[in-house]
Amino acid sequence: MKILCVADHIDPLVYSATVKTRFSDVEMVLSAGDLPMEYLGFLSSSLNRTVGFVFGNHNLKALPLFRKSGASLLEQTSITAQTQNYYGSTCLEDRVMRLEGLLIAGLGGSIRYNRGEHQFTDFEMNCRLLRLVPRLLWNRLVHGRFLDILLTHAPPRGIHDEEDRCHQGFTGLLWFMRRFRPRYLLHGHIHLYDINAERISRYHETTIINVYDHYVLDYEEDQDREQDREQPARAKGNPRIR
Repeated sequence: MKILCVADHIDPLVYSATVKTRFSDVEMVLSAGDLPMEYLGFLSSSLNRTVGFVFGNHNLKALPLFRKSGASLLEQTSITAQTQNYYGSTCLEDRVMRLEGLLIAGLGGSIRYNRGEHQFTDFEMNCRLLRLVPRLLWNRLVHGRFLDILLTHAPPRGIHDEEDRCHQGFTGLLWFMRRFRPRYLLHGHIHLYDINAERISRYHETTIINVYDHYVLDYEEDQDREQDREQPARAKGNPRIR
């Protein structure tokens, strides 16, 4: 499975009339934030593929449409919880969902550095992570694994982040990766202006990728993966990045 990942910058190679030809083999689109909803709508309509996204700390005009108000923990983590769609895209904020056979969780926003919207302290992010746990345990029981992809806007602390307050990562993402072992953590927020800048790292069993601009993830599946979509089983497949 090929996944088109986007974040932070509208890439003219993607936002063009040739997008359908250039990315014809893409089966899903994931956005790690700081992109206008119109851009995601363009990808959804042009590629006719599932689009999942989280918000960053910019381009937040549509954020109020997706805020949860007064929902209980059970309602927030229930596998039957309603998911809003907008511009043909599915918001993954504070949710764990199964999209195209993959278990994906989403946590947008950045570290709190001023009084701006959608910014969180480390403690607040830890609380958000803990609210995902019931659904992750359900995944482990039913699907044989906790999670395939964790989609965030900010990176983990000490991996791909920077020392200025605005671009520091979250420490809670480190224990989350150690405990729940997602195959990938995809993030944005850190702009890559240098072609030699580090984009891919490894932490325990998780591959961390900065998907700034655009990145095509080749999630290679074995022949039994189709069977896994029909019935719960243990985790299968060997991921390959290209």
